Amino acid sequence: MKGEVMWPRLVASKVIKRLGSTNFVADFSSDNSEYIVEIPPHFDKRSLCSDDIIFHHDLEETQNFRVFVNTWNVGGVVPTDDFKVDDLLDTCHTSSCDIYVFGFQEVVPLRATNVLGSESGRISAKWNCLIREALNKKAKENNNGKLFPQEFNCIISKQMVGILISVWVRNDLSSFIKNPSVSCVGCGIMGCLGNKGAVSVRFQLHQTSLCFVCSHLASGGREGDEKNRNSNVGEIFTRTIFPKGPSLELPTKILDHDRVIFLGDLNYRISLPELTTRLLVEKGEWNALLEKDQLRMELMDGQVFEGWQEGIINFAPTYKYYPNSSEYYGRSEKRGEKKRSPAWCDRIIWYGEGLKQLLYDRGESKLSDHRPVKAIFSTQIRVSRKLKKLGTFFLSERFM
Repeated sequence: MKGEVMWPRLVASKVIKRLGSTNFVADFSSDNSEYIVEIPPHFDKRSLCSDDIIFHHDLEETQNFRVFVNTWNVGGVVPTDDFKVDDLLDTCHTSSCDIYVFGFQEVVPLRATNVLGSESGRISAKWNCLIREALNKKAKENNNGKLFPQEFNCIISKQMVGILISVWVRNDLSSFIKNPSVSCVGCGIMGCLGNKGAVSVRFQLHQTSLCFVCSHLASGGREGDEKNRNSNVGEIFTRTIFPKGPSLELPTKILDHDRVIFLGDLNYRISLPELTTRLLVEKGEWNALLEKDQLRMELMDGQVFEGWQEGIINFAPTYKYYPNSSEYYGRSEKRGEKKRSPAWCDRIIWYGEGLKQLLYDRGESKLSDHRPVKAIFSTQIRVSRKLKKLGTFFLSERFM
């Protein structure tokens, strides 16, 4: 009997230790040393002005960068080799962004063997391969004729059971990325396993810290289930811890970063009777539905999401569809089907100043029972003006 009691605890302890790993996959290894002078790859010496360049440590200027964010619950479906990621990237903004963040949920089916076993890197590698191909194809199209095409590097890719987050930046920005790190929090079975929870990543771009939280919260459409989701969020904010960095000055908690974006299958539902919800969805009356949207009510009440913002939703609920179909699940009332009211389960919200949302929309890929959601942000980044006037130094014979 004692062994039967101890076994789940031992398993949970082992899994928790594995989930807490700070290892992640990237295109290059990154040390945490502070830089003195940063010259991006493909830097054109001829573009320097002829004036002298001097170091000036105290001065900063603000530059705007564009960040693309996508979230998608793929329902445990493994993409085929010829699957096109282009739909995830398809926006009315034709120019490339500087940073791309892809968040996935259920990249593996959430059965016991996957929750308790080791994650296979095969599926995450496949998604990253498809992303790389799509991003660099888009980059070549947008940079046709330029001397140095702006391709993209993966700076962080981390999987916890079914949750996967992958962050990509323009290759000329790679040298300005510092202190990348990850933190995993499981909130699922026994309150700690990784079938639910979040993978959070953070890094510095120039002098500004960015944090992205890819999450899959507790499911359930019954009254009161939203409290479980709120509890998950509280656990994620409390238990997520990042290293302080080499100078011991970096933020360790999610909300202490300069810019924070929370994305994922947040699983919040619409607090209306199912038939009413379906009728309003068919009429496209989004405002009436959003008045009863659980996440919107949480954002207004200011409890676990105090100070958070979300853009205007002008798209249909993203859940739940029949796979490979545009029909919402349960509409045909097939025998044995569980009731699943349409809902905006898949969301992207943000926290902190210096973020402006330019796009908030959904994609139409029918791979899973969820539709992907995408957003584009303009974010202010503090850039140190360390290179001001030293043109003659870099234009000397030593650099020719």
